[in-house]
Amino acid sequence: MLVLHHFPQSPFAQKVRSILGYKRLSWHSVDIPMVMPKPDLTALTGGYRRTPVLQIGADVYCDTALICDVLEQWQTEPSLYPLGQEGWARIVAQWADALWFPVMSAFSFQPAGAAHFYRQMSAGQRQALEQDRQAMRGGQARLPAAEAVAAARTQLQRLAQVLEQQPFLLGEQPSLADFSIYHPLWFLRTQVGVLQPALDPWPAVLRWLDRMQALGQGQSQPLGSEAALALAASSRPAALAAGEFFDAHGLPLGSRVSIRAESMGTEASVGELVSACQSRLVLRRHDPRAGTVHVHFPRLGFVMTAA
Repeated sequence: MLVLHHFPQSPFAQKVRSILGYKRLSWHSVDIPMVMPKPDLTALTGGYRRTPVLQIGADVYCDTALICDVLEQWQTEPSLYPLGQEGWARIVAQWADALWFPVMSAFSFQPAGAAHFYRQMSAGQRQALEQDRQAMRGGQARLPAAEAVAAARTQLQRLAQVLEQQPFLLGEQPSLADFSIYHPLWFLRTQVGVLQPALDPWPAVLRWLDRMQALGQGQSQPLGSEAALALAASSRPAALAAGEFFDAHGLPLGSRVSIRAESMGTEASVGELVSACQSRLVLRRHDPRAGTVHVHFPRLGFVMTAA
């Protein structure tokens, strides 16, 4: 059972939902709050709060970079990594998370976009969301609107230059690169539609967005958060894959460690280090409601220290 903890407006959750559609997978949907506290989610993760989180029984996967790899292992076809282009797909995806998303997020939340997004929220809800996201950014402000508009135009022009030559970013089929660049534009089109005319100068990008949207989101069923916790408590973590222990910290397996994101939501998860390979870190932890779980993190973008 694939269980996705998310909320509908989340662009990073849309990245995963679109991949679920591309792979034609069935999954269970747990709605989580947009802002902290998120007690049912953090009962599973031990502190990590970013959206989305993937749960498979008593295994909990954090960060979309890792979730994408887990879904690729779950169902290999159609692949997120076209033959001979896995490296490019990962490089573009990392660039998109680090540089593309912050620009497009700031572009979407220029005054007209923010007013459109917040139009159905109360003043209190808006204030709570703004304060929560500012805390996630560590108090760092978004890119100013003028710079975001200029940067977005430059990046959209470059995107169009690729898509005028081929249907997807790496060729004839979608890859992780497409899903990583798609979701901020999905947010712009669906959540701040007042800004959608800004895409009109690039018809190749619009056609690509339609192709991505047509992939759907798979087949989902709602699941309550208490049921998800009960599922974890009644399950056992899957056996860890045999792999070479990669020690970059001087912390042996069995150490009590803390793992947090480098930026954007730096709440730490603490537990026993039970696996550390070149690409992934795994904690074992126990929660009164979730039972014993393994919490998985990618190495890239995360910091581990002794707890």
